[in-house]
Amino acid sequence: MTTIKTRTLLENKSLRLLMVARVSTNFAYQMLTVAIGWQMYSLTHSAFYLGLVGLVQFLPMLMLSLFVGHLSDRYDRRKIITISQIVESMAMLVLAFGSYNGWITKERFLIIIFFIAVAHSFEGPPMQALLPNIVSKDVFPRASALMSSVSQFAVIIGPAVGGILYSLGSTLVYALTGILLLISSILTSQISMRTEAVKLESTNVNSVFAGITFIKSKPIILGAISLDLFAVLFGGATALLPIYASKILMIGALGLGILRSAPAVGALLMSALLARKPLKQNVGRTMCIAVICFGLATIVFSISKSVVISFLALFVLGASDVVSVVIRSTLVQLETPDYMRGRVSAVNMIFIGTSNQLGEFESGVTASLFGTIPATLIGGIGTIAVVLLWTRLFPSLFKVNKFEASKN
Repeated sequence: MTTIKTRTLLENKSLRLLMVARVSTNFAYQMLTVAIGWQMYSLTHSAFYLGLVGLVQFLPMLMLSLFVGHLSDRYDRRKIITISQIVESMAMLVLAFGSYNGWITKERFLIIIFFIAVAHSFEGPPMQALLPNIVSKDVFPRASALMSSVSQFAVIIGPAVGGILYSLGSTLVYALTGILLLISSILTSQISMRTEAVKLESTNVNSVFAGITFIKSKPIILGAISLDLFAVLFGGATALLPIYASKILMIGALGLGILRSAPAVGALLMSALLARKPLKQNVGRTMCIAVICFGLATIVFSISKSVVISFLALFVLGASDVVSVVIRSTLVQLETPDYMRGRVSAVNMIFIGTSNQLGEFESGVTASLFGTIPATLIGGIGTIAVVLLWTRLFPSLFKVNKFEASKN
């Protein structure tokens, strides 16, 4: 029965196009992450500069996401994504050209990454808001898990391929990522959207910040995305993987790619399970337990000196993280009316960006102050502490039983 339902879901052409576009995009970004992390560490041998890579990716998202969310609710989301990915592709090809000609310095490197992040900031909110325009609310949880599952396939392969290709030269990695983003932009432009009635609003400060106002009125959504923010902010072990691969585990660039793939392997298997057997009850409690597992896995990874144990810890980290991601994204999208999805997705992107990119900066700074292993250990403990605190601050989140579509 589950197989039949999944097959029926895949008869949706636009969903298939979006899935392939996401795979292409994720593949590109995973390779890019490995390449820029390894190249920056090779240029500087500094945990602080690894943190700066995360910071320059976070700042554009913080500054632009609310504005982009407003645009996403007023203009064609497909066109915004398409233009953004074309610009990102061009910037990656500039990286390829610069690496080939040998004029990449740490300062120029950070500047180009900043411009890639600016373009990516315009891509994120409309991309998050697009899936509900393609599938109906009753199948959204299954579609969300399926989308996560196929995306994780690229996330598994991408880092390993990135590590292999980087050993042949960074130019090859950056050129391929640019091509993949172009492919994704073409596919996205061909998607057919199902639109809902739009509430016309005048453009003003209140309309731009309406996403924040809406989330503040929904304790369940606020609790879910803020839990993800602080948990991943403290538990950003992946930001320090170049140091673990180079100095602690001694496994080189290819080993870094394998470690980068480990969370995605766990995420793929878990998201495939969630696609076949969607969560039906105790979703709030399940999310909290998953984040605690994320923290425990971070602690194990921090003290491990074994490649196998480190891989398994990252595997569990990825599996537990995808449970949290699927629950959070489903709660956000089902609780939000279509005319607000762009702006709410923008706020969600800020939270995600804070937890990921700012989390990388926090990890880099903490590692430069206390050392790599203590910084990762502290992060894992902090993640668990956040979950325990959130069960008291947002009891309604912990008590959510089932996914229910908003009546708005």
